Amino acid sequence: MTENPRTDAAAPAAPSEHPHRHAHADRSRMPMWLAIAFALACGALTALQSRINGQLAHAIDDPYTAAAISFGSGLVILLVVLAAWRPGRRGLGRVATALRERRLAWWMVLGGLAGAWFVITQGLSAGVVGVALFTVAIVAGQTLGGIVFDLVGLGPGGRRPLTPSRVIGALLALAAIGWAVSAQVAHDVPILLMVLPFVAGLGAAWQQAVNGRVRSAAESALTATVLNFAVGSTALVVVMLVHAASAGWPSAMPTEWWLYAGGAIGCIFIAGQAVLVRVVGVLVLALCGVAGQLTAALSLDLLLPTADRPVDVATIGGTVLALVAVVIASVGWTRRRHAAPPAPHTGSVPRITGSAPPAGE
Repeated sequence: MTENPRTDAAAPAAPSEHPHRHAHADRSRMPMWLAIAFALACGALTALQSRINGQLAHAIDDPYTAAAISFGSGLVILLVVLAAWRPGRRGLGRVATALRERRLAWWMVLGGLAGAWFVITQGLSAGVVGVALFTVAIVAGQTLGGIVFDLVGLGPGGRRPLTPSRVIGALLALAAIGWAVSAQVAHDVPILLMVLPFVAGLGAAWQQAVNGRVRSAAESALTATVLNFAVGSTALVVVMLVHAASAGWPSAMPTEWWLYAGGAIGCIFIAGQAVLVRVVGVLVLALCGVAGQLTAALSLDLLLPTADRPVDVATIGGTVLALVAVVIASVGWTRRRHAAPPAPHTGSVPRITGSAPPAGE
């Protein structure tokens, strides 16, 4: 069965003609196992970016300039690619049309604001509390956000009801957060530095959902990623200028090339998430990303520690428990292939129906 993914308003066939017609989580050319593997890789890249941006912020003693450099360099890379990739440029026109016809809400193109906040928290928190602890706080926010946004159908795949395996996986992930964080409280980690990445995790789940909507409207992951970085870069440049007006500019910039790689890494996993969210949903994308994040983050903290304290048993145990939670939720989803069809929306929130577009451009 084929449909035109460009026509969001296309009415589904009558139940008498297609009694088994409803939205599928995996209606894509990408197999579920491959989508989960890519989601794991995106999670690992997120943790790597957290380490790099945290190190850059520490080197120049300015998390706001570091965040602007990360997002701005990513935007430059994407604009160069966009100039050479015609489908991406056509996607901008499709997004403009969808906004004009109110098939896409204006606030759905602002996912870059959540990305900007995420990068700022990397600079503020990751270098102080360690990448592993930073990541488990992100996990908590992503898990709760994934549940809520799947239930309301914010993602492009429509509403995805809670199943026992998804509930158990989410609860285990939250329990893992509590276990890992409990050991760090004794080390007097500022609570604010844990709240910031938690809020950033909520924003990351929202960003994945709305970027998926933009990707569906544009029919191009590149277009969605460019808009994401353009919005985020604009916000971060404003924040950087305001901060520089009061605190001044960094006295010197580091010469290590890898400290400026955060933007390029962000281009990869933001584009990947925009494609994958239609296949696996917001919650499973978040939880699969968690596995990659925690594994890479714990490895970085063990092999290349930046915090003054070693990684303790509770952090390792919390990471393992979170991985178990991801396995439970992901396996349960791969067996339950059907997602609830998107509920009719009113106002500025669009309804997207039909099959998932191909994973590629």
